[in-house]
Amino acid sequence: MTTHFDLRLDTLRNAYEAGTTTPRQLILKLRAKAAELNGEFNAFIHLLNAEELEPYLAALESKTPAELPLYSIPFAIKDNIDLAGIPTTAACPAFAYTPETSATIVEQLIALGAVPLGKTNLDQFATGLNGTRSPYGECRNSVRPDYPSGGSSAGSSLAVALGLCTFALGTDTAGSGRVPAALNNLVGLKASKGLISTAGVVPACRTLDCVTFFTATAAEASQLLALTARLDPRDEYSRSNPLWNDGSAFGQIKTFRFGIPQHLEFLGCAESPALFATTIEHLKALGGEPVEIDFEPFLEAARLLYEGPWVAERYSVAGALIEQQPDAVLPVIKAVLEKAPGTTAVQLFQAQYHLQQLKAVCDRTMAEVDCVLTPAYPRPVTLAELHAEPVKRNSDLGYYTNFMNMLDYAAVAVPAATMHNGLPWGVTLFGRVFTDQYLLSLADALQRRTGLALVGSNVITTPVPQNPARNDRTRVVVCGAHLDGLPLNWQLRQRGGRLLEATTSSAAYKLYALAGGPLLRPGMVRVAEGGAAIAVEVWDIPSSELGSFLTGIPAPLGLGKVELADGRWETGFICDAYGLDGAEDITHFGGWKAWLAQRG
Repeated sequence: MTTHFDLRLDTLRNAYEAGTTTPRQLILKLRAKAAELNGEFNAFIHLLNAEELEPYLAALESKTPAELPLYSIPFAIKDNIDLAGIPTTAACPAFAYTPETSATIVEQLIALGAVPLGKTNLDQFATGLNGTRSPYGECRNSVRPDYPSGGSSAGSSLAVALGLCTFALGTDTAGSGRVPAALNNLVGLKASKGLISTAGVVPACRTLDCVTFFTATAAEASQLLALTARLDPRDEYSRSNPLWNDGSAFGQIKTFRFGIPQHLEFLGCAESPALFATTIEHLKALGGEPVEIDFEPFLEAARLLYEGPWVAERYSVAGALIEQQPDAVLPVIKAVLEKAPGTTAVQLFQAQYHLQQLKAVCDRTMAEVDCVLTPAYPRPVTLAELHAEPVKRNSDLGYYTNFMNMLDYAAVAVPAATMHNGLPWGVTLFGRVFTDQYLLSLADALQRRTGLALVGSNVITTPVPQNPARNDRTRVVVCGAHLDGLPLNWQLRQRGGRLLEATTSSAAYKLYALAGGPLLRPGMVRVAEGGAAIAVEVWDIPSSELGSFLTGIPAPLGLGKVELADGRWETGFICDAYGLDGAEDITHFGGWKAWLAQRG
């Protein structure tokens, strides 16, 4: 096999700026390399030829890396996503059509300067998690020839893992963007539903489908998501990305709570339990507190995807072809979809009610943690096992993935270890909707912690992000009447607030009992000298509730930035200087509760 290029976003930007390569040189080299490897891996259904590549390369000749964030970044497109002028097959030749316009996400990437290398192989109609269900050849693993690539985004994962592209587009309805990522030492981002447009994507389940990114690192997935998460009028399922989840939300996480299923399933794998236990220790070393959760409601939701009426949604895409040309669809795909025509509207509504019941339970669990950690799959399966039991072994791979879109959560697969036989092994971090950048921040920290070699034996060289990561909750530092048990604490609890920690400020503050009343209120003021550490509490509330909380704070108090003892700066109560008229300096008590106690 030929030597890998280092195709990471930052590396290529630097190479183009330094003039050590040109878009034309690199893209044509990669195209040649992809053609060389395709006979072995079947990664591409269609590789763009020189004539088809020329418009993209020509368009870059008048541009510079400074003008385009993705200047000549090579990427691959799963062949259920439209690229204008190139057939879309969904791995079914009889279904193929040639679109006049590209999918919205493809248009976005090309406008940002990225260059499509080709259309990648997949499990037919994106129905499968293994990469063997294609008339264009089965996709073997990038490391181990006796294992599958994973699917359905099989070729997309291989395009990145084999060093042919910087990133690739996949889709993920039931795990198709996470399972192949874990099997090939990649990050697989399944963003919140609707963040990345699905306009121009052949549906698997239209209400559940997500476009995904395959990258070498979480930091690259973060950059790509920040560039492309836009509301799309072409996609009726598109959703706006809240500002707490924009690119600046990617950063450091110092403390967090992560859920772990009480009963883990590894299907007899001898290595995975120990590898998972080691990953837990890695997260604890990063500041995480593990919390056991009841995982059964999540698994029950997962079973609804294929055992319930949602199979009929898949049938709505391929059903007409199955009925008109039965031999045009692979037997294993027909077997998955065969019960769909008998599904009734009554069954659908009953299943939707049941799913909503499960979501209410799962959401309560998710409200108590910042994310959940699971294996990417219970155990890897070999190609031989898939050939012997194609439906059962495929189902095994989806044990920890099938519920994600049903319950509307965000998820990222991240490499975590290597098995004794050299096969990559990964985990999934998932969280509440619109916490994508937070999950990627944690995935980045985990990648740095494990120190695993990336694609092409590269290592992470980019600096650790310095800003704090954000999710859908905002931390608030309180020092007075909002402390736990005091008269205004209800204002936090009513908004879904949680007490995270009792700590102190840095030794740079004075505390005052403000004049007036009847409710006694403190003012904490930062000073250049003569300050002390003040007892405070750190709470968090949903970010959507912060505005109403802020507007209810009376003068001279407000919210600003407060430095804590460990050097963190968090949003917290501050006091305008004019409010200190007639105030009593109570700094020497060390905190509001201590002052209240001495008053009797």
